[in-house]
Formats: sequence, C-alpha cells, structure tokens
Amino acid sequence: MENQTVITEVILLGFSKDPKINIALFFLFLTIYLITITGNCLIICIILTNVRLHVPMYFFLCNLSFIDFCYSSTAVPRLLSDLLFSCRIISNVACGAQLYVILFMGGTECQLLVLMAYDRYIAICRPLHYPVQMRWSVCYRLTAFVWICSFMIYIFPSLLMPITLCNRNQINHFMCELLAVIKLSCGDIYLNELTIFSISFISLLLPFSLIIISYLCIISSVLKLRTVGRRSKAFSTCTSHLAVVALYFGTVMLMYFGPSSMYSTDQEKYSSIFYVIVSPMLNPLIYSLNNRDVKESIKKLIANLTHMC
Repeated sequence: MENQTVITEVILLGFSKDPKINIALFFLFLTIYLITITGNCLIICIILTNVRLHVPMYFFLCNLSFIDFCYSSTAVPRLLSDLLFSCRIISNVACGAQLYVILFMGGTECQLLVLMAYDRYIAICRPLHYPVQMRWSVCYRLTAFVWICSFMIYIFPSLLMPITLCNRNQINHFMCELLAVIKLSCGDIYLNELTIFSISFISLLLPFSLIIISYLCIISSVLKLRTVGRRSKAFSTCTSHLAVVALYFGTVMLMYFGPSSMYSTDQEKYSSIFYVIVSPMLNPLIYSLNNRDVKESIKKLIANLTHMC
C-alpha cells in the first residue's frame, strides 16, 4: 500500500508546451469563442425583440442558444488563459464547478432537443391540436421539467457519490471533464465508471430513440401530403433541428461509447473540443442559414443598427 496525499488543486496539461503552438491555438479558439458568443446572443436578441418569433419553436431555440452560451463560456475563457500563461493550476472547487456546469448544460441540451422534436411532431402530425397542446403554459412547464430533470439525472447522482482526489494531480485535458477527473480518485473507480456509463447510456439512448420515433411519424405524415410544395415546406422546418441533433449525438456518443472511450485520454480531449467549443458555434449558424424567419430578422436588425449609426 502506497501513501496517498489528498490534493487541493489540479494541473491541466492542455494541448502543448510549445509557445508557438499555444499562441496559434489561442487565436483559433478566441475566434471560435467570439463567433459563438455573437451568434448565440444574436439569436436570443432577435427572438426576444421580434414578436413574430414569439412561438414555441423559437422559445426552445432561445433556450438552446442560452445553453450553448453557458456551455462555451464555462470552458473556453479558462482555456484561453491557460494557452497564454504557463501556470495552469485550477482549484478543486473551480474544477468541480466547471465539471458540474458542463454536465448540467450538456444534459439539458440533450433533453431540450427531444422537446424541440416533440414540438415539430405536434406541428406537422397534429396541426389542429398544436394551439392547445403547445400553448404557452404547457411550453413553460415542459421547459421547467427539462431543466429539473437534467439536474436530477446528471448532477444529483454525482453529489451522492463524491470522490476524493489524491496523488497525481495532473489531467491530460484542457478542462475538468468527468472521465478525466475521476481517474484521479483515491479509491477504486470501477463503480463510478459503471454508474457514469449506465446513466449516460440511458439518458442518451432514450432521448435519441424518442427523437427517431418523432421523425418517423413526421416523415410518415409528410409523405401523405399530396403536393410537393407542402412536403418541402414541412421538411424545411425540421432540417435545422435534424442537423443540430446529428451534431450533438454524433460527438457525445463517440466520446462515451466510441472505441477505447474509457481509456483514451486524447480521444476524450479532442472529442470535448468538438462538443464544448465547436458545436455551440455551429448551432446558431445552422439555424441562421436554414431558417428563413431567423435570416429575415437578422437582416432587419442589422439594417436598423446601420440606420441608427
């Protein structure tokens, strides 16, 4: 038995020790972060200020943009600081806060994508019932349920199973990611890894299955429409959501269920870049480019700002 020293701070190894590489990565991630903040804030602003967009679909999109804003802002500013300075030490409290926020936001986004799929299902498959089944009181309750449910699924179990970090205080990562931090535990982590895998499997597979079922029903209903114009219009309201779903579940499932996902720290690190940094940048771009209402609102906002200047 070797002596174990409880640690109070963690060193994030990041990507490289080469200053030139770190400077290049700094400007790359800074650019991505600025696009992310601008895009998501712009989506939130146009939805709040444009009365035409005060419908359930854009209310859920506003929530998604807020999640992406928080998601990216939890990890990227710290990463930018670490790329500029050699001291990459983070306290256990700050590390835990970052870990919990990322878990919470990622889980909430997963549940919210199901809610957005349900909204499209009601709008296309049961259009006459849409004003009743998706009235504002229902939307608010469903959204509150998503946030509360995400907390109970992703945060509550980890609070019931706290771990103590000891000995090695270095993480081969640019942020405090769950699978990376748990390897610093003093005791056996088999039960923790099994719990993580089980919760991740259920909380990802069930929402993904519900989204697939929703879109199977949507496709079935759309194919029954007689005119091609109505079919394309119905499908056009779903393309942005489908792209975001593919982006989210593709990267997250690769990380948790890909080959050697429990052992390859490099795979965890580079997968995290995509779903924590790149994905929040792409989501507002996807909705801006594919959604006519959003594009028109952005054009009007830019025109108004130009006129004011």
